[in-house]
Amino acid sequence: MIEIFYLCSQIYDKMKKKKILIVAGIAVVALISCATLSHKSKSYDDFSLASHASDDASSIVSFTKEITPESLVRIYEALGVDVSDRSVAVKISTGENGSNYLRPELIGNFVKTVNGTIVECNTAYGGKRSKSESHWQIIKEHGFMDIAPCDIMDEEDSIELPVTETKWIKSNLVGSHISRYDFMVNLAHFKGHMMGGFGGVLKNASIGVASASGKAYIHSAGRSKKIMWGNLNQDSFLESMATAAQSVHNYFGGNVIYINVMNNMSVDCDCVGHPATPELQDMGIAASLDPVAVDQACLDMVFNITPEEGNDNRSLIKRIKKLHGTHTVDYAESLGLGNRTYKLVCID
Repeated sequence: MIEIFYLCSQIYDKMKKKKILIVAGIAVVALISCATLSHKSKSYDDFSLASHASDDASSIVSFTKEITPESLVRIYEALGVDVSDRSVAVKISTGENGSNYLRPELIGNFVKTVNGTIVECNTAYGGKRSKSESHWQIIKEHGFMDIAPCDIMDEEDSIELPVTETKWIKSNLVGSHISRYDFMVNLAHFKGHMMGGFGGVLKNASIGVASASGKAYIHSAGRSKKIMWGNLNQDSFLESMATAAQSVHNYFGGNVIYINVMNNMSVDCDCVGHPATPELQDMGIAASLDPVAVDQACLDMVFNITPEEGNDNRSLIKRIKKLHGTHTVDYAESLGLGNRTYKLVCID
């Protein structure tokens, strides 16, 4: 069914094709040398590529090319945030059966290190994760209950979070259990997405934290809390995501860390049970206190790859361009949620 919705989403593509500008391969250099990098900051022009790394940037993005349980703990420690005596929610996607969700064997040590509870919300598109009873079964089958306490945050109800920008959504509906936590670890799987172009920490903070009705409200850009696909304006959906992500960040008073794991980067997200085979090699883990910066850094890394056999970024770039996915990051920056200009610091 998700694939059908993706086909329907093609009507959003009203943009003229533009040639991708290939800039200095800052992210490729990061993967090879893993040094502290800098580059003159530029901005996106429509869908053209630009690097946003700068020595004088206020936002730090830590990066490791290793994707292991140990490196996930190390990159968290590099952020210098103490979560002891906190009630920590670790927001992940529990994933559809057969999808590329982050596996318990990768994230388990990290979740234990922060003494976190794995949190998720029900979906709005149907399937086994749309109802709490069957969603709990998925959580158990995928092994998450073996590594940490788990919580379906909208199992009982939704609550409204205020938003600072009411252009589309007037509030953000999230799972009521969010009130159990005073710190959030946004642990996202960076990959493509059939509606948003790509999914990273901004999507994980918005669609991911929203209750089932909240997901419909964001997807419809404020038109409905029941009908998920009642929106014909792609940018209004992307802007609603950015607005919702900001409300979650503000709810925690900025007590959030943001981590993108760049593995199994299919053009499809973890809500697709049979995703397209990834064409990109795994790249690493990026983390920051700034959600805009970390998503921007991951986009830069993907766009800066020179495609070759066994490591081809063209399908993912096409998906992102088709759905104007970079606009989510642009709009989040305009709301003051973070900065697209960042300093990339490698910890290897």
